Amino acid sequence: MQRPEAWPRPHPGEGAAVEAAAAARGVTAQGAGATEPPGLRLQEPSLYTVKAVFILDNDGHRLLAKYYDDTFPSIKEQKAFEKNVFNKTNRTDSEIAFFGGMTIVYKSSIDLFLYVVGSSQENELMLMSVLTCLFDSLNHVLRRNIEKHSFVENMDGAFLVVDEIVDGGVILENDPQQVIQKVNFRVDDSSLSEQSVAQVGTCQKTQHSACGTVPACL
Repeated sequence: MQRPEAWPRPHPGEGAAVEAAAAARGVTAQGAGATEPPGLRLQEPSLYTVKAVFILDNDGHRLLAKYYDDTFPSIKEQKAFEKNVFNKTNRTDSEIAFFGGMTIVYKSSIDLFLYVVGSSQENELMLMSVLTCLFDSLNHVLRRNIEKHSFVENMDGAFLVVDEIVDGGVILENDPQQVIQKVNFRVDDSSLSEQSVAQVGTCQKTQHSACGTVPACL
């Protein structure tokens, strides 16, 4: 499915600069806008809110990353972007940054940095809701110990958390309680499936050992 593209949102003060330039050329703002294709300034609603989610350690090295479009098509480009973002944000107290035409919200905990990336015109509150849900969900999965060692030991659970919050750039859930319930269900269901397979194999071995034959499937 082709994702809708949005008309870039002007930065603060950009509108005034455009009007001034138009006045210098003797063109009114209304006349200047008349040459644009109709409807381009109207941003169409899009479900594809999130461009990327990634988690880095305190050296800026990737621990987890999910990209949901082709803005950075190669791993090399992704890691270069992550490093630049880390260098811009790791020493600041702010929670929002604008970099490379994108809106980035982030949060740190001990030796981890969590990032959620959206387009330049994306609502910061929506991105922040994803970040907050990610942080609170990981806080539960990691037993209130959001740091690198615990994160690495529970990497599978961390990936499940991200997948329950965002899928293909679409926000699925921003309630951490719902995320934890779904993650626990998936883990329990997977454990049950593995246990069932093991039980079937054990039963087959026991049954055939009683009759002195070896099953062809074992």
